[in-house]
Amino acid sequence: MFIKAYAKVNLGLDITGKREDGYHLLKMIMQTVDLYDEIEINKSDDNKISIKCNISYVPVDNRNLMYKAAVLFMDKYNINSGLKINIKKNIPVAAGMAGGSTDAAAVIKCLNKLFEVNAPYEELVNLALKIGADVPYCINGGTAICEGIGEVITELPPFKNVIMVIVKPSFGVSTKEVYGALDISRIKKHVKIDNIVHGMKKNNINIVCYNMKNVLENVTIRKYPVIKDIKHMMIKQGAKGALMSGSGPTVFGIFSDMMSAQRCFENMKRKYKDVFITRTI
Repeated sequence: MFIKAYAKVNLGLDITGKREDGYHLLKMIMQTVDLYDEIEINKSDDNKISIKCNISYVPVDNRNLMYKAAVLFMDKYNINSGLKINIKKNIPVAAGMAGGSTDAAAVIKCLNKLFEVNAPYEELVNLALKIGADVPYCINGGTAICEGIGEVITELPPFKNVIMVIVKPSFGVSTKEVYGALDISRIKKHVKIDNIVHGMKKNNINIVCYNMKNVLENVTIRKYPVIKDIKHMMIKQGAKGALMSGSGPTVFGIFSDMMSAQRCFENMKRKYKDVFITRTI
């Protein structure tokens, strides 16, 4: 069985509090983009889960979220089978684009069909939450507000065909480290989520870009100031707005026309390896 696992960006990311168990309470606008990993899953007779990946530094053992997703799913539904998982990674790794999370969600959806379990959406989401905060959203993707620790998902009207240039610097960022370094008391301005949603509903990228904000930027940019440089470069090259996605370091810029986006893409490609033109879907 073959499946595409789509990346996401955050048009807004706010932290509204912290639970007693240490998990941060989030309020995020998530948006799927047309950049995806390609995953093929086949049953095998050896009762083992084997993963092959085109990127050498991606772990293919039980550290991989696809592996964890497969084990969780098969344990829950008492499935005895081996699996061979082949993945072609196109989404940058440790980039703030839910690359690992969307792969895990894709495995859950795939196994649900492959073994004809036909579990309802709510069950898949509950299973996904055990893997990571972004995984429940990635089950369906699209345009949504995600709250709590990622489990409260409110679908929004589609925000499709918005042109984006995506740039990932040559380093990765640990989500755990970013959240660990975050001091909630230092967040003075929270994200105007409602304003962003209003702009999206009107399909007005100017309103969206004016209100886009990610409270994790201060933490990540403090350590990696190049993120701020990329944002400034994108704005200079015609982006209506630019923002770091997730915990970083990926930056996306929103463009009103393909010509400006193409020009920015070509300029960025001279400096960075992982540069993409994509659209929201």
